[in-house]
Amino acid sequence: MTALAGPREGAPLRTPARATARPPPEKAVIHDLFTPGGEEKPRPLCAPKECLMVRSVTEHHLNDSVTRHVHQKFIRLHAGQTVAQALQHIRQTGQEGWIVYFYVVDDENRLVGVIPARRLLLNPPEARIADLMERKVIVLPASATLLDACEFFVLHRLLALPVVDDHGRMVGIIDVKLYADEITDLARREEYEDVFQLIGVRLAEVRSAGVPRAFAGRFPWLLCNIAGGLTCAVIAAGFQNVLAQRVVLALFIPVVLALAESVSIQSLTLAIQIHETEPWAWRRLGRRFTRESLVGVLLGLAAGGLVAAVGAVWHGAVGVGGVLLGGIALAVTTAALLGQVIPVAVRAMHRDPKVAAGPIALAITDIATLFYYLGLATWVL
Repeated sequence: MTALAGPREGAPLRTPARATARPPPEKAVIHDLFTPGGEEKPRPLCAPKECLMVRSVTEHHLNDSVTRHVHQKFIRLHAGQTVAQALQHIRQTGQEGWIVYFYVVDDENRLVGVIPARRLLLNPPEARIADLMERKVIVLPASATLLDACEFFVLHRLLALPVVDDHGRMVGIIDVKLYADEITDLARREEYEDVFQLIGVRLAEVRSAGVPRAFAGRFPWLLCNIAGGLTCAVIAAGFQNVLAQRVVLALFIPVVLALAESVSIQSLTLAIQIHETEPWAWRRLGRRFTRESLVGVLLGLAAGGLVAAVGAVWHGAVGVGGVLLGGIALAVTTAALLGQVIPVAVRAMHRDPKVAAGPIALAITDIATLFYYLGLATWVL
C-alpha cells in the first residue's frame, strides 16, 4: 500500500472527523488526515464520476455504523517478527479468504503499521517486519459510517481499511468488496455513456435535462440523418430506371447499407479509443489509414462474396451477384476509412468526436454506399 502521509513514529494515528459532526452528504468534504502539523485541510468529496458510486451507497443504510460491517478475517503481526516468523504465524492461523494487507499491532492490540501481502512475500526471510511496514496508515474510527468508508475508498484508492477505537486498538477490517455492486454499476454507466455518445447523445445531460433542453441536445444530430436520408432518396430517384428493370437490386439495399454502417461504427469506435490513448501524430494516422483500408477491403470482399453468392443462387442472376460483390466491397472499404477520417476532422474542428462523429459517419456512409451500389448496377447491368 502506498502511504499518503502519516504520523511521526510513536505518534497516535489520526482518524477522520466523527460522523456526528459531518455535514450533509451533498456538502460533505474529505479531510487530509496527515497534513504537516496535524492540520485538517478540506478536500472535495470526490470526482464527478466517482460520486455516482457514493450516491448509490447513500440509498442503502447511509448512516449505518461501520462497526456493523467490519470483519475479523485479518492477520495481526508484530513489529519484532522477521518475515520467516510472520509467514510461519500466517500458516499456523490458517486464515482463509481475501487477504490484501497484514496489520502490525503492539502488545495492547494498537495498530502501529501495515504491510502489503506482496511486500511480505517478496522480501528475504531475515528481514524485520518493523523495517518493511508502512507506519503512515489511513484508518477509520469506530464511529464512522458506511458513507465515510466509501468516501475513503474513493479518495485513497485502497482495497481495505482498518477500523480502530478511540485508543487506536483494532476493531476490525472493512474492505472494498462491500461496495462491489456500486463499482459494477459505475462501470456499466460508463459503458452506456460511451455507447450513447456514439449516436450523438450525452446520457448524463439528457437524463437530468427538461423536455426543451433534451430536445435541443438530441435534435441537431438527427439533422445529419435527415440530410443523409434525403440525399439517399435523391440518389435512388436518379437510378429509378435501373431499379424498375432490376427490382431484385432494391431487395438487397438494406443488407448493403447495414454492412457498411456496421463497419463504419466499428472503425469509428477503434479510432476514438486510439485517439484518447495515443498522442497526435500524422505518421501514426497514415499507418492506421493504410491498415484500416486493407482490413476494409478484406471485410468487403468476404461479406460481399457471401451476399453475392446468396443473390446469385436465389435469383439465378450472375450479374446481380457481381454488383453485390463490387458494391459491398467498395462500400465497406469506404466505411472503414470514414470511421478513421471523420473523428480526425471533427477533432480538428474542436468538437468532441464521441458525440459528433457517429451521426456524421453514418450519414456519409449511407450516401456513399447507395451511390456505389446503384452506380455499379447501372454500369454492369
